[in-house]
Amino acid sequence: MAKLLIADDDVDLCALLQSYLGAEGFDVHTVNDGQTALERATAEAFDLVILDVMMPGKDGFEVLKQLRRRQLTPVLMLTARGEDSDSITGLELGADDYLAKPCNPQVLVARIRAVLRRAEAPAEAAPSPQLSVGDISLNRHNRQLQKNGTALELTSTEFSVIEVLLRQAGEIVSKDLLSREALGRELGRYDRALDMHISNLRHKLGPLPDGGERIVTVRGSGYQYVIA
Repeated sequence: MAKLLIADDDVDLCALLQSYLGAEGFDVHTVNDGQTALERATAEAFDLVILDVMMPGKDGFEVLKQLRRRQLTPVLMLTARGEDSDSITGLELGADDYLAKPCNPQVLVARIRAVLRRAEAPAEAAPSPQLSVGDISLNRHNRQLQKNGTALELTSTEFSVIEVLLRQAGEIVSKDLLSREALGRELGRYDRALDMHISNLRHKLGPLPDGGERIVTVRGSGYQYVIA
C-alpha cells in the first residue's frame, strides 16, 4: 500500500481526497500548511507527496525546493487551472508531474499510479540492467545514472525520460512515444511537463565532451540523444 502525503490548505478537499484515495487502496495522510508538510515529508517515509502551490506560510514551491535539497521523494504538484507559470516553476524545481485544480479524482489516481510506477520501475522487466552511452552509464537495478563515474541526482521521472532516450541514442524519439513510455500517459495538447524534464536533464548532464548538446530538439519530431 503506497503511503501518500497530501498538503493543501483546503481542509474539505483534503478530507475528500483522503476518503477517495483511501478507497483506491492508498494510505493517505494530510496536512494543511507548508511547514508541516516539509516536516512530515522529511521525517517519515512517503512514496509520494502531493503539494498544493498556494498554502499559508511556506508555499508549495518553497516546500519542494527545500525537500529537493534533502531527498528525491516523488512529488506531484497541484496548480491553479490556467496558471501555466505555476506548473513550469514546479517542474523546474524538480516536481515529477503536475495537475491543475479542480481535478477529476480519477485523473489524479491515474497520475499518482503513473508516478509510482516510474519510481518503483521493476528491474526484472528491463532487458539489461546496465546501459552505457559515451560518458553516461545507467543502472536500472538501483536507478542510478553516472557521468564519468560520478552519480547524478535525478528524480524518478527524469531517470525514466533519460532511460528512454539512451535506449534509442542517435535516433529521434517522438514526444508522444516519450510521454507514453517515460511519463506513463498520453501527451496533452498544452502539456509542458516533458519539455521541462528535458530542460532539467540538459542542465544536470551538461554538454558532451566536445561541447555539443546532448539532447537536441528536432522541431516537429521530438528529441534525440546525440552519440558523440
